[in-house]
Amino acid sequence: MKHSSGQEPRHIAIIMDGNGRWARRRGLPRIEGHRRGIEAARQVVRAAGDTELRYLTLFAFSVENWQRPRDEVNALMDLLHHFLREERRYLLENRIRLRCIGRIEDLPERVNTQIRDIIEETSTFEGRTLVIALNYGARTEVLDAVRSYCRAVTEGEEDLDQCGWEQFSRHLYTGADIPDPDLILRTSGESRLSNFLLLQSAYSEIYFSPVLWPDFNREEFMQAIQYYKQRERRFGKTGDQVCPAVPETAQSLT
Repeated sequence: MKHSSGQEPRHIAIIMDGNGRWARRRGLPRIEGHRRGIEAARQVVRAAGDTELRYLTLFAFSVENWQRPRDEVNALMDLLHHFLREERRYLLENRIRLRCIGRIEDLPERVNTQIRDIIEETSTFEGRTLVIALNYGARTEVLDAVRSYCRAVTEGEEDLDQCGWEQFSRHLYTGADIPDPDLILRTSGESRLSNFLLLQSAYSEIYFSPVLWPDFNREEFMQAIQYYKQRERRFGKTGDQVCPAVPETAQSLT
């Protein structure tokens, strides 16, 4: 018999996919799909606040997305700027910390400045954290982490002979204060990770939703959480080690 923990996830990371297809099916410009996608993101952030979730990560812009048409990239940056401006009050009122992972220094200056201001304003909040992956790619993250770790070894801050996952992972964008995601959620029916949190998702449960991101809502989000709660997480152990079977005699006494 398969046992599920029934526990709520601590960290959900979402690949928000399907904006372009949503717009194309309706004969609309791609930017309309992205605009509706922003509203879906806002709904999910609100829904997360009604759960025990401590960390929510949204994959908003990848290092590969710079290859898209310039007009689309510029529109995405405008929407990001608008989203952050609108969400700033919500984050402050609800004491939600903002973290960003990726090479945010390469984003347009107005977006970069806005991000850093909100990060500073919310830095002391400890209850919940919204993480936005911007100009992010897992392979880029690994390269940056290797460079960071090598510098730390050179400066005597790390001991190469003592290098383990705990020591190295501190140099990833997620650092020591963002736990690995319990659940990776991808919308639009695609079933790949697309260079997202490849190291951190080593033991994550993965949920692929057929719903295009602009149509993803609170109900869909809660359904993903229910899926997670039914999963048995073993981390290399056997199912009996994680959830020992109840002896038949004990069952008869209940």
